[in-house]
Amino acid sequence: MYDNFKQILKSRLDEKRYYHSLCVADEAKRLAQKIGIDSEKAYLAGLLHDITKNAKEQEHLKIFSQFGIILNDIEKNALKLWHAISGAAYVEHFLGIEDSEILDAIRYHTTAKPNMSPLCLVLYLADFTSSDRDYPDVDVMRKLVDVSFSEALVYALQYTIKDLADQKRAIHFDTLAAFNEAVSNLEGKN
Repeated sequence: MYDNFKQILKSRLDEKRYYHSLCVADEAKRLAQKIGIDSEKAYLAGLLHDITKNAKEQEHLKIFSQFGIILNDIEKNALKLWHAISGAAYVEHFLGIEDSEILDAIRYHTTAKPNMSPLCLVLYLADFTSSDRDYPDVDVMRKLVDVSFSEALVYALQYTIKDLADQKRAIHFDTLAAFNEAVSNLEGKN
């Protein structure tokens, strides 16, 4: 089943991004097993999450137009977010995957959002903690994800928000809402 998807990925992604996709798939499967959700579904979401990452701007715009996707003002000016939006549409319309949990996880793997499903949370965290990642604090994230998904989510969102603020870049409202919800949930547990 996965061989066909891997061939498609190889044709669409550069070598580094293809390897990243394999690493995220493995980590998503591991995290899914940890919390008792469908690990094969998590593996598939991880495998396909960056399917349009190496696409040219024109391909993203064509997918948005073809499937009636309207970007908000933040998204219009944040090309780094486009692959999650176009990727979910690509997976649904070109690969025929209709599982709304997988599509949602792919769609929000960069911004997060409030009320994430367990699969969406797994993919978001797997993208942060996959074995190929080497950003500052990755070791902290890997330790946190093995202790508490709630703590790891707050840390990941905080990391993202600080990084974007330091670069003087807009922060997606879904990211801010996810952070506020995650912090509230954490405070509720204390």
